[in-house]
Amino acid sequence: MGIKFSLLVVAALMAVVFLGVKLFGLYLVFGVLVPYAAIITFLGGFVYRIVDWARSPVPFAIPTTAGQQYSFPWIKQNKLDNPSTTAGVIGRMALEILLFRSLFRNSKVELRDGPKLTYQWEKWLWMAGLLFHWSFLIILVRHLRFFLEPVPGFVHLTETLDGILQLGLPGVYLTDGLFLVTVTYLFIRRVIIPQVKYISLPADYFPLFLLLALGATGILMRYFTKVDLLKVKELTMGLVTLHPSVPEGIGVLFFIHFFLVCTLFAYFPFSKLMHLGGVFLSPTRNLPNNTRIIRHINPWNYPVKVHTYEEYEDHFREKMIEAGLPVEKE
Repeated sequence: MGIKFSLLVVAALMAVVFLGVKLFGLYLVFGVLVPYAAIITFLGGFVYRIVDWARSPVPFAIPTTAGQQYSFPWIKQNKLDNPSTTAGVIGRMALEILLFRSLFRNSKVELRDGPKLTYQWEKWLWMAGLLFHWSFLIILVRHLRFFLEPVPGFVHLTETLDGILQLGLPGVYLTDGLFLVTVTYLFIRRVIIPQVKYISLPADYFPLFLLLALGATGILMRYFTKVDLLKVKELTMGLVTLHPSVPEGIGVLFFIHFFLVCTLFAYFPFSKLMHLGGVFLSPTRNLPNNTRIIRHINPWNYPVKVHTYEEYEDHFREKMIEAGLPVEKE
């Protein structure tokens, strides 16, 4: 049900743009109003979620660890998997964000004949996730050429490295194919693995279909249905400089692609995609495990009247002696 619903929503979004542009000529709506609304929603929602998470109290040190904690000098500490300093935390976070270190340890557990519990080293999910995120980042950097003038050197360098194969004209970008292949793999994995399919919701399928539609329309525009890039640049620069205008002659396929991008931006802060910002605020990752060095006291604790053992013994001494229990004072 979740698959069909998510697919229908994405198809409906594309149909709305097609009908709005092709039949009703709503170029101003989909070329100016929708992008501005999307970026305002993205920025407002992103800031709200980050501020809300940042205000959440963390009374205890609760880092997730996967190695030896700092203890005695003769016991070797795992400084990246169980950091006790800020430098160790930065190193751990860098490996987590750039290389998905924890996902690299992913293992699959199966109950096989015997019955026998077996563990299998599972790397396909890690590889697909890593390639998808890096491809998406590189594609975003490449697209900065439409929104900046002059175009920075790092954008040109990224384009050169991404299109290093130079297969035909226009040149083929490696990330275009990697993006579609990895998103397709993530979708197929979610469908064919029963345990993953059981816990999947429309919120899991919708971003995948949205990304697939984004990639497909982008590849169609670049390699099959040509789009006037000068007019696209004029449109995007007008949006950036707050002097919006919609040049004539931009095909409907571009507006579908552009609208899907706007939908992704507007949907981003309210979805699971917000792990982009949430990973930096996760107390299981961004805290050092220094509980043996520093005593962490819950700031919510309020003064409690205690009953010391001396007071307890004074109160029950005679009964304790009668019962044969040892006492400190006779």
